[in-house]
Amino acid sequence: MNFEINNTRYYGQITQQKHQRRMAIASTIMAVLLSACTYETPQVTAPIPPGNVVSEEVKERTDQLIGQTVTIRSQPLRLISPTSFTVTDPELFGSQTILVVNATGEAFNLPEVQNIPIQVTGQVRRFALSDINRDYKLDLQSDLYGDYENRPVIIAQSLALAPQPGDITTNPTPYYGKEIAVTGEVENIRNQTSFTLDEDKLLGSQDLLVLNAKPTPTVNEGEKVAVTGVLRPFIVAELEREYNLTWDLDLRKQLEAEYRNKPVLVATEVYPSAIPQ
Repeated sequence: MNFEINNTRYYGQITQQKHQRRMAIASTIMAVLLSACTYETPQVTAPIPPGNVVSEEVKERTDQLIGQTVTIRSQPLRLISPTSFTVTDPELFGSQTILVVNATGEAFNLPEVQNIPIQVTGQVRRFALSDINRDYKLDLQSDLYGDYENRPVIIAQSLALAPQPGDITTNPTPYYGKEIAVTGEVENIRNQTSFTLDEDKLLGSQDLLVLNAKPTPTVNEGEKVAVTGVLRPFIVAELEREYNLTWDLDLRKQLEAEYRNKPVLVATEVYPSAIPQ
């Protein structure tokens, strides 16, 4: 009986020791796993270097833009031919240079002054010379476009000079009679057909008067809008006659006193702007 008891105790001790060893091994494995998890977590959550993030995001974004219509504002970098030039847009394409092909059917002269940006609206495609020549009835020469094959290209359906409001009011002459695109904040709504775009970048510059003969959609003060249209001198009699304006006498006198022979942007389109000023 004593033997049986001792034997039982003996095996009980052995069993307990095995259990303790197993628990120790399990604890060790768990500690290793926890340690590994603790080590791995920062690798997953740590920020990726900015250059890698930008490059990866730009690559993915560029792929997603193919087939989409975009509007960008940029200073032209290089004239390739009478119907093409290069631009850059960090917001959409990172630091890579983007080819723009003019498919508007009208000649567009790049600004002689280098710091004047232009606004480009068009579809993003992968550049394939033969396809673009065929689809848009162009005659782009292969020797000029070898570096752009299979790279993103914007097929422009709309091109316009895109100066700041203060650039226009300070020196309107280069823009008279031209289609321009201007982004700014609506500041002073005079009536349903006229408002000003705020100029806060050039000290001493006057806000730009906008004549919206077709006031749709309605704008609100403080709203950031893009306006496309033609710039002309403010001659009240001509504007009233051409656009059937019915300004009351007080507003007519006030506008003529403030803006006589100064620039007015006669709008063809007014829409909310997503382009940074």
